[in-house]
Amino acid sequence: MAKRVIPSTDNQNDVEKLKGLLDDFLKLQHDPDLRVKVRSLIPAMQGLRNLGCSLIPAQLADSARERIIVYLQRYPMTLIDGDELLIVSGIGEWARRVRELRVQFGWLICSGVTFKEMVDADPESAAEIGGGLGVNPAQIRPDQYVLVSTTQDRDAAHRWNMLNTIRRKPLGVKAKLLEYFRANVGKPVSLEELKYLAGKANEWPRRVRELRTEEGWPISTRMQGREDLPVGSYVLDEDKQAPEHDRKIPDDVRVSVLERDKFSCVVCGWNRAMLTPDDPRKFLELHHLIEHKAKGGNTVENLVTICNVHHDQVHAGRLLWDGQSWVRSG
Repeated sequence: MAKRVIPSTDNQNDVEKLKGLLDDFLKLQHDPDLRVKVRSLIPAMQGLRNLGCSLIPAQLADSARERIIVYLQRYPMTLIDGDELLIVSGIGEWARRVRELRVQFGWLICSGVTFKEMVDADPESAAEIGGGLGVNPAQIRPDQYVLVSTTQDRDAAHRWNMLNTIRRKPLGVKAKLLEYFRANVGKPVSLEELKYLAGKANEWPRRVRELRTEEGWPISTRMQGREDLPVGSYVLDEDKQAPEHDRKIPDDVRVSVLERDKFSCVVCGWNRAMLTPDDPRKFLELHHLIEHKAKGGNTVENLVTICNVHHDQVHAGRLLWDGQSWVRSG
């Protein structure tokens, strides 16, 4: 068992001790006993660990996991090598602590592995992060990390328990993903959660895409116009499937309509930046000016952006488009 890390309280004195230990090691270079030389380095390794974890004051962090997140918070959106986390944590199991921070404690920390999956599943989000870092996300090493957001998701532990419960159910991957989305309506979930739930790294992106495009579940990402979402996150906007004809709107058409309408409702001007807890307007939808049954197509010209409240009023017949403006009926 590794010795407990004790942060150095006198760096100058401890560095002098380290020098002495390394000098002693040099004197053993010609000793034929390999084990003697190996064992002579153990105190030096322990001394280095103690020095490393003393770099972050105990009042800020008194455990390896806390030292890691304090270090990452100091350098957000910066590519951090795993060796740096080894130094500040002072432990060999630093990678496990990073995973705990990410999965159980809700910190959005992306690794090279995460970026590779993001390149495959959400290339625009990956490119956005890569641009911010000044690197090609596909070339980030597995042992490199980035703290993408300094805001902690405090519901992460609860969702982790929920993930495990759903994962054990005798359901197909798509059914598990849908159940998880419906249990978290309006709340962003990470691609790592979806990957874990699916149990197959390469299957979940395809299943999520099918839920959105073929089955009409309003699952959004930054690429679908939800710029408020963290990179690499997904959200089920509403626990309701879209009508069948609305499920065939291509993503490029959807994005073009949102951009043209400045990501705002054409009736009231509402957008996600105006979201408040008491406002019944929660998300934006696309509406066909000429209905599908009247041969209206899924084209940019026939679609407008509208908030969920006014979209409901349109389909209830209380809000009409007369060809030039919106008119209230009744």
